[in-house]
Amino acid sequence: MKFLLLLTLAVAAYAAQAPFYDAGENGVNGRYIVVLQDGVDIDATLERLMTRVATSGLFASIKSKISLINAFVSVVPEGGLDILRSLPGVAYVEEDEIITADAVEWGLDRIDQRDLPLNGEMNIAGTGAGAHVYVIDSGIYTDHEDFGSRASVAADFIGGDGQDCNGHGTHCAGTVAGNTYGVAKQASVYALRTLSCSGSGYKSDSIAALDWVRDNGQKPGVVSMSLGGSVSTAQNTAVKNCRNAGYVVVVSAGNDNGLACNKSPASAPEAITVGATDSSDTRSYFSNYGTCVDIYAPGSSIKSCGISSSTSTSTKSGTSMSCPHVAGIAAVLGAIQNAEGSYDAENVYSAIIDGASKDKIEDAKDGVLYGTPNLLAYLD
Repeated sequence: MKFLLLLTLAVAAYAAQAPFYDAGENGVNGRYIVVLQDGVDIDATLERLMTRVATSGLFASIKSKISLINAFVSVVPEGGLDILRSLPGVAYVEEDEIITADAVEWGLDRIDQRDLPLNGEMNIAGTGAGAHVYVIDSGIYTDHEDFGSRASVAADFIGGDGQDCNGHGTHCAGTVAGNTYGVAKQASVYALRTLSCSGSGYKSDSIAALDWVRDNGQKPGVVSMSLGGSVSTAQNTAVKNCRNAGYVVVVSAGNDNGLACNKSPASAPEAITVGATDSSDTRSYFSNYGTCVDIYAPGSSIKSCGISSSTSTSTKSGTSMSCPHVAGIAAVLGAIQNAEGSYDAENVYSAIIDGASKDKIEDAKDGVLYGTPNLLAYLD
């Protein structure tokens, strides 16, 4: 009878499990983002976890704690997921995922005029001086001449020095703030490296980078995230909390020629999600679309900084290239508002959307935009 009672209690303990969200084909088996309910202490929960896994004859390693969403990242063996889900105070458990980068002058030329044809010039009112842009990507080649002394490494979440061995992050940073190739030519840019030399990395590291910005960033502040994976409640919550902390978060829509609502962070309502256009004001054939896209910006054949030398360039296409155009606009507007004493992330969001050029874009597929607002990024 005593054995039966103990067995019943054990089954009951594991029956009350928090929801689990599978990350799909790119999910990392055994690595989980454990999000706690509001007010639940992370350290106390970790102590409880270690006691339970020891009692079960298993083990668990803790990769990081993310206060931005009151979560921790844990690696556990088979059978450990049930323990994570049954811990008191757990809101949900999400499988970690490998996310990837969403891989110029014409782009800069396009955003400063309402209509085609291009005039070969870029004339805008501000430089972004005093603004801070945090590029969550593959790092930045900070010695590139186009940055002057305005590029630096903020943090490396994969054990390196923050320098870029892929080229994606440097290209994006150049479009944000390069002297030649950038929108906000005097803004400061910071590398938060979460993607490897192959251009991929853990979703949880991109969440940790948002946590870093919330705790350490300066304002006026902009986050640029040209990366994505499957829909993630944890990642979208991190975006929301970073915006609520006063930062403008700009993300790429993705390159699947499908619905951006099926991706994160593109589906985060609090982000500015950016689709891509080509030089004829047509939606780029690869660009995601739909109601989760907020605005379009140039994204096909964009020239920016390279990593082979301090003067090298690279030409890339993708919504990854569209995102930093809008991040640069956010930096310019944020700096102007800050100088006027009116800076607020919400004001910047509104200025970007309200100031966009309307009804300029034709779709590359069937002549429709699938519910996407027909807005093209603009800065005068």
